[in-house]
Order: sequence, then structure tokens, then C-alpha cells
Amino acid sequence: MSIKSIVALAAFAAASVALAQDKPAAAPAPEAKPAQAAPAAAMEYCVFHTTKGDIVMELDRAKAPVTVENFVGYVKDGFYDGTVFHRIVPNFVIQGGGFDTKGVQKKNKAPISNEWKNGLKNKRGTLSMARTASPDSATSQFFVSLKDNDMLDQPISGGAGYAVYGKVIAGMEVVDQIAVAKRTVKNGMQDWPIEDIVVNKAEMLSKDDAMKMAASKPAPAAAPVAPAAPAAPAAPAGERPKTVPKPEKPE
Repeated sequence: MSIKSIVALAAFAAASVALAQDKPAAAPAPEAKPAQAAPAAAMEYCVFHTTKGDIVMELDRAKAPVTVENFVGYVKDGFYDGTVFHRIVPNFVIQGGGFDTKGVQKKNKAPISNEWKNGLKNKRGTLSMARTASPDSATSQFFVSLKDNDMLDQPISGGAGYAVYGKVIAGMEVVDQIAVAKRTVKNGMQDWPIEDIVVNKAEMLSKDDAMKMAASKPAPAAAPVAPAAPAAPAAPAGERPKTVPKPEKPE
């Protein structure tokens, strides 16, 4: 082999080594990311089996996470089982979640913050938290609006409105039946139904089961004409023994 051939082979070998070194190194395998819990559903569902019928509710966890977490906790604990709707004001609200059939107030958890600025409004069929004059005093008591209660969206009591966290999606006709029940002064409170209206059981539902129940119920109707209330409160009262507020200074 000639000297020229030997030199050419050497040059070719050197070039091959150089090309091999120029190739990028293999990328390291990506680190495995720790598994993350699935985000909570934006909407959750529950049903109250009452002595007047079933009320199915959709809970807006996305808009009212603190309030929904609180409410769901009470449902899962069985807190609402055996409670009554203790305050009924026609053309305004029905209120429950605090007392048993003997008029004894149940022991509840610590109060929660008031999410009244979450964009949800107190319209007919919405589910909201009852409280005292203190904005952050809601515990277990709730109310369903029988009409559009726009004033409850304003800072009318303690500088805050009333937090909406869900709505009735089936059983509004049951709510309307409750709304026309005869009332009296009982257990030191006005607007207490003469005949107990009891939540026999409250339980969470899957979305599919809630939709099936909603599909089997008639569509919500407009609010029925109700008899005049014996008192004229403008916002839900809170924990006993709060007095019924005057319209110009609701609590």
C-alpha cells in the first residue's frame, strides 16, 4: 500500500471518530412525577328525603368551596337526619338544618367564612347559608329562596350578604308545599310549622343518580301565591334566640 493510501485511510478513520463524537448524547429518562389526586368535582349532589318528598340539590364547589365542604361534611355525618324545617316565611324562604323535632338545637361545628362574593345570587330555588348578624357565623343552618331575593346579595347585615352555594334541581314542588304549611310561635321562635316537616335522611348522590331523579321530577314552576306571613323579615334569622328582624334592618 502506498504512503498516500495509508494517509487517506488514517484521515478517514479520524473523520469517522470525530463524527461519532459530534452526535448528541442520549437524553436522560424524564423523572417520574408523583401521582396527583384527581381534582374535586366542580359540582356535587345530594338529596334530602323529607316528610313532604325528596329535594335534590346541586352544590357548586367551584364557586363556594368552603361552604360546600362544610355542608357536605354535615350531610356525610348524618347531622341533618331527623332535623326539621323550623322557619317558613311564604314568598321568602324556608329554613332548616338546626333543630330536631323536639326543638332542641343540635351541636354544630365551628363557623365558616362567608363566601357571599362568589358570583352566585339568591334567586328562586337557590340554597344559601343562614347566619347571625356576624358575617362569618354560618354553621349548619341553610335556607332555600322561594323567590328572587336580590336584597340578600347586598351587604345588608354586618356588612355582608348571604352566601349561595347551590340550587334545587329537583323537588321544587316539595319546597313549595313546605312553604305553605301553617305556622305558629313554637320553641321561642316565630314561623315554626305547626306540623313537623322532617328531613328523614340526607345523603350524597352521584351525578348520574341526581340527573335521573331530576329527570323524573316535573320542571320547577313559578312561585305559588302564598298567604301573608305573620311577620315580615327581610333576611334569614340565624341561631336561636335571634329575634325576627325588621325589614329595614335585616339579619
